[in-house]
Amino acid sequence: MKFNFDEIVNRRGSNSIKWDIAKDDEVLPLWTADMDFRSHPAIVDAIIKRAKHGVFGYTKVPEAFYDAVVNWFQRRHNFSIQSDHILFTKGIIPAISTAIQALTNNDDKIIIQTPGYDSFFTSISNNGCIVSTNELIYKNGFYKIDFDDLEKKAADPKAKLMLLCSPHNPIGRVWKREELQKIGEICMRNDVFVISDEIHCDIVYQGHTHIPFASISDEFMQNSVTLTSPSKTFNLSGIQVAYIITANKDVRQKIEKTLKTYRLHYINTFAIEALITAYNEGEDWLEELKEYLYENYNTLLNFFKQYLPHLKVLPLEATYLVWIDCSVLKQTSKVIAKTLFDKEKLWIFKGDVFGAAGEGFIRINIATQREILMRALDRIRNLYGVDHV
Repeated sequence: MKFNFDEIVNRRGSNSIKWDIAKDDEVLPLWTADMDFRSHPAIVDAIIKRAKHGVFGYTKVPEAFYDAVVNWFQRRHNFSIQSDHILFTKGIIPAISTAIQALTNNDDKIIIQTPGYDSFFTSISNNGCIVSTNELIYKNGFYKIDFDDLEKKAADPKAKLMLLCSPHNPIGRVWKREELQKIGEICMRNDVFVISDEIHCDIVYQGHTHIPFASISDEFMQNSVTLTSPSKTFNLSGIQVAYIITANKDVRQKIEKTLKTYRLHYINTFAIEALITAYNEGEDWLEELKEYLYENYNTLLNFFKQYLPHLKVLPLEATYLVWIDCSVLKQTSKVIAKTLFDKEKLWIFKGDVFGAAGEGFIRINIATQREILMRALDRIRNLYGVDHV
């Protein structure tokens, strides 16, 4: 490999939320969704070059920013978008909150599929709306969509939006075209607008293809906004950059007005340089990253088969977040997570933060060096392995 993902980068003392919140240096944090790898060297160099300029005043977003986004989606996802359909902002959660604020009234219902990304719940409630859950069907270690329930939830006159996670966090599914088609048809039929969070769209593994929701048809393009960012792809969460894509002029104007109201229509100087460089020069790094991540997944999968066969590791089609069914332990997700933290100093995400449908599950971030991953797996084995109980 050209890039050394095995190199351990000491993140302690860097004000890392992931590594520095726990004061104990023995804690291994495999919880929040950022990676422990250095980003592409070209991105680092671009940020350093801009920093050497030494003046960091208000910065306009150049055409090169829009060109990089347009070309990336055409090249990587066969999705043709126009630069004037793009609005930029500081992050996916601000983008979600802005879209909700712009497109709903208090007490409107917003449909989400659970188990679902935990920030969806707070983004909805903080904007005065009501969560409407379309619980995914879990059977034989696999999730599928309950379309009958989705139709019922969408038919509620108070349902105004669907917040789609594609690819899905935490379950790691890549929705197939026919699944997205059915979602779109149900929403169109019931006058429900779609906000599609596609932040994990670039980390999709062999045998699976991300289909941008808005790319399926002109009707879907008009009835949706797409939210995404290079932050998960290139480990740029601290840079804080995201963008909103919509061909619907009226919707775009409402969202833009709301962004300006809350002063969310600025991004920092380094975010601009990072995005342009990532999308123009980062594909070689991304391809090797995906190989490394999937090897990590297989390492975890084989470890569980050998030492923790009673716990079910779900298929990973996308993301670097592994969803594990621990229901056989007959313990709550909270108890499992707390026990791992207290006894083994391993910090993972408890499943119930993703809604009631996540009870009995845990989520593990495998975007770390394999040496660290193996240390973490040994700590799980120490508590729950068949040879330790």
